[in-house]
Amino acid sequence: MTVYEAEVPGVGKKFELDAGDGERLIVIIHHDGKREVYRRPDENADSEKLFTVAGEQARKLGSILEGAYFQPVELDDVQVPLGDAIIEWLDVTADSPLTGQTLRDAEIRQHTGASVIAIQRGDQTRPNPGPEFTIEADDILVTMGTRDELQALTDLLSGDREGPTDDAEGA
Repeated sequence: MTVYEAEVPGVGKKFELDAGDGERLIVIIHHDGKREVYRRPDENADSEKLFTVAGEQARKLGSILEGAYFQPVELDDVQVPLGDAIIEWLDVTADSPLTGQTLRDAEIRQHTGASVIAIQRGDQTRPNPGPEFTIEADDILVTMGTRDELQALTDLLSGDREGPTDDAEGA
C-alpha cells in the first residue's frame, strides 16, 4: 500500500493511503492533535468525511487497526489441515427460509456441500447437532466447507438460493 505525505500549511500533515481500485483514505493530523479521516472513492470524486477523533481516541484506534488488541489470521496465508475447507459462523435471521426447519429437512449438506458442526443458541453451544435439531432465529451456525460451499450456504440462509420444498411432486 502506497502512502503519500504532504504538509498542509497552517493545519498540519496530510496522509493519503492508496486503498486500491483508485480509492484513497485521507488522514489529516492537525497541529492541535485532532485527526480527520476522509474517503475518496476514485480520483475524480470529492472526498467525504468519515469521522474526526482526538489524540487519545486516534491512538487507541491506531493500535486496534495495527493489531495490538487482536491479530487476525490472513486466510490466504494460512496452512491448515482442513485442506480447502474453512470454519465460518453464520447468523440465522427470523426471515431465513431455514428458520423452523430441522437439519434433516433443511438438507444443508445436500444443497451446499457445507456441514453444520455446531449451533450456538444464546450462551449455549450444541456441538455436532443431530438431524432432528431445529434451526431457530438468532442461532449461529458453526459451519465448515470450502469458500464456495459456505457462500452457497449463506445464499441458502438468506433465501437467495433454492433449498428444499414441501412439494412432493418433485421427489
